[in-house]
Amino acid sequence: MTDQYRTGQEAEGAVRGVPGTRGEGSAGPGEEVADAWAELVATARRTVADGLVVGTSGNVSVRVDDTVLVTPSGVPYDRLAPADVTGVDLTGRQVIGTLVPTSELPLHLAVYRTTGARAVVHTHAVHATAVSTLVDELPAIHYMTAALGGPVRVARYATYGTPELAGNTLHALDGRTGCLMRNHGTLTHGATLAQAYDRTAQLEWMCRVWLTASSVPGLTPTLLTPDQLAEAGERLRGYGQRG
Repeated sequence: MTDQYRTGQEAEGAVRGVPGTRGEGSAGPGEEVADAWAELVATARRTVADGLVVGTSGNVSVRVDDTVLVTPSGVPYDRLAPADVTGVDLTGRQVIGTLVPTSELPLHLAVYRTTGARAVVHTHAVHATAVSTLVDELPAIHYMTAALGGPVRVARYATYGTPELAGNTLHALDGRTGCLMRNHGTLTHGATLAQAYDRTAQLEWMCRVWLTASSVPGLTPTLLTPDQLAEAGERLRGYGQRG
């Protein structure tokens, strides 16, 4: 699928303007967009390094004002350069770059239009995908369930890249910042790329814990009650450094 790849010079020539524009203009995509793109590429590469995706499966996006920067379709993440910045507006119209956006663009845009998300990470993580084929909701195996807003639902299956998949995923995300996608993978969102990625990693870890515990013959994992999750959620809201 590398036939969709364009050289850095071609991509740079297509931008040649301020963020949110195409064609002739001033000197480049702007510092804010450039910084966001660099972080997006680093996050996409991390999904591969951490084993959450294979090749170019999965995708990452981040919102800068009303522009969504997104990984392009079929391009290995280690080949992406600063000049390859790819961006669309909230209707899906390409406004930055020449690389074709990810085939899951409808999914990302649906999340941005419906939630307060500023970043979205979609993976094909092994344990999470396995769990998506077994249950309709990830059992509350750990208190980090509360960090995603509550028990993690599994979105009904639909073909990738379709509005139906986007709708099913939004339903599973209602009141949550992460979900599983039946026979597909995971989607998490956050206020930053770092937060969205951390939620992806935590979700995959919880799926691995549940699969491991539930595979022990003759034993059933203990699960947390709604009250226990609510208490954990309250404590998590005050977790970390302030200021």
